[in-house]
Amino acid sequence: MAPTPFTSFFFVFVTLLSILHLSHCKTLKRDVKALNEIKASLGWRVVYAWVGDDPCGDGDLPPWSGVTCSTVGDYRVVTELEVYAVSIVGPFPTAVTSLLDLTRLDLHNNKLTGPIPPQIGRLKRLKILNLRWNKLQDAIPPEIGELKSLTHLYLSFNNFKGEIPKELANLPDLRYLHLHENRLTGRIPPELGTLQNLRHLDAGNNHLVGTIRELIRIEGCFPALRNLYLNNNYFTGGVPAQLANLTSLEILYLSFNKMSGVIPSSIAHIPKLTYLYLDHNQFSGRIPDPFYKHPFLKEMYIEGNAFRPGVNPIGYHKVLEVSDSDFLV
Repeated sequence: MAPTPFTSFFFVFVTLLSILHLSHCKTLKRDVKALNEIKASLGWRVVYAWVGDDPCGDGDLPPWSGVTCSTVGDYRVVTELEVYAVSIVGPFPTAVTSLLDLTRLDLHNNKLTGPIPPQIGRLKRLKILNLRWNKLQDAIPPEIGELKSLTHLYLSFNNFKGEIPKELANLPDLRYLHLHENRLTGRIPPELGTLQNLRHLDAGNNHLVGTIRELIRIEGCFPALRNLYLNNNYFTGGVPAQLANLTSLEILYLSFNKMSGVIPSSIAHIPKLTYLYLDHNQFSGRIPDPFYKHPFLKEMYIEGNAFRPGVNPIGYHKVLEVSDSDFLV
């Protein structure tokens, strides 16, 4: 049925009314106060683009660069804050934790120092937390485990130390966990295996210990995990046959550890295994024939071990680099 003049007019009227409503909404004072506190603490590269007092825009003034606002009832609230690669120097801006409607916080590639404050746990609506490529330090706060909506957590390329908090297992929607290039110690909590949606776990280039057997000891663990990066740590023990139960695995990166034993043929039955990195450990014996017949396996690196003569790699050895941006939404 073709729209009548009345229905067309009504649609235009409602659209104009919503635009007028949005333009006359006031920004929540809580968010105005928090953003102006952040503005006062940041360097000139950010401040020069933040004109006026209202981060969501006021009159002819546009919203501040990197600030996204939404309307909730009669107010505008800040829902996204993206201030990256602008050489912010100094401690993590605690005022950020007053922006209770944030769904995305991206401060990556700056020069932030000190710890992540425990008040980070207040941001209950946060889905993406990206703090990679800073100089943050101390322990990863367990309060991150209170961010029940979190899907992406990027803490790589910092100076975090201490153990990975088991509270991260309380994040039911977590899909991507990037912890590489820090100074983390201890064991990866096997509780992370209960995360039903976790696709990517990168804990490479730390000081972690333990065995894969310990990591996957919970029955039915890591059901959605595609990429497991444990390279450049101090893992010991062998590759357990039970690892084949992680049937979604595509990348298994175990290079530069202290692992030993023989490689079980069951691993060759992981259906979509594409990249297998075993190099620079203490593995021995033969590589079972099914690996060489796997329909998806493109690369298998084996050098720097004690395999029997005649054991051959698959593919050509090059450094595997996956950018964090490949996983951002």
